[in-house]
Amino acid sequence: MNQKPNSSGIKHWEWEIKPETSWWDIGLVELYSYKDLMLQLARKDFLALYQQTLLGPFWALLQPLLTVITYVLVFNKIIGIPTDGVPPLLFNMVGITLWTLFSEVFLQISKTFSQNAEIFSKVYFPRIIVALSTLWLQLLLFGIQLLLLFALYLLFLFKGQVEFNAGRLFLIFPVIANTAGIGFGGGLIFSVLTAKYRDLMALIQLIIRLLMFVCPVFYSLAMVPENVRWLVNLNPLSSLFEYFRFAFLGVGSLNGFLLLYSAGFMLMIVFFGILLFNKMSDKLMDVL
Repeated sequence: MNQKPNSSGIKHWEWEIKPETSWWDIGLVELYSYKDLMLQLARKDFLALYQQTLLGPFWALLQPLLTVITYVLVFNKIIGIPTDGVPPLLFNMVGITLWTLFSEVFLQISKTFSQNAEIFSKVYFPRIIVALSTLWLQLLLFGIQLLLLFALYLLFLFKGQVEFNAGRLFLIFPVIANTAGIGFGGGLIFSVLTAKYRDLMALIQLIIRLLMFVCPVFYSLAMVPENVRWLVNLNPLSSLFEYFRFAFLGVGSLNGFLLLYSAGFMLMIVFFGILLFNKMSDKLMDVL
């Protein structure tokens, strides 16, 4: 521990280790002082992700593109799910891009303790820095995929199959923030649970796959029967996909109340996730 004298010459502690961890054991000033570490961790994970790969970062473009092509063949060509007059490739690309953001943020942050137990046990720094670096990395990868989405959008725009509306496109920013926030908060909560119960990770991956069918990723809410639509609307992600699709394509079922519901849920889960993460981060070191 370091001591610094104040103006009267009396020394005081610069930092102090306490036996109890509080629920809100976090300071913005302290987090800001570790910003370089956060960026370095994100850079390390990015390089490790594509190290010794044939295509490198181009996998960030190829994976969603192959997924979209598969969805078009299965859901639109074989099953015949309508796309509201929008080209199926673009319709599905919009949904897959946003879904990838949520699922990857949620899954990767859920592994925070299980994948970083060794460094957590040796070096002190705010543990949430690792989760923030993961969020930063996933937003970077999402940005690459978003460029692919814009490229497809421009292609169909030049072909006259979609209409451009600059005002609508600004809707993507609150949608992205809410989607990433829900994934971040949920990931923080499950990072604590997966640290204590390792087999939960397999269950989470299964739930994520099933949740994809509850979200309007490759279909619109207008297709859902009225008697069960309320069940889909309970999912705070549903309205986000509708607004994201509307921002690009001008189609979708819009409901301002549901958007506020999604924003409120995001704030609640982020707040609770941070509290639980801070409270349990030190205690989990005895479990890992």
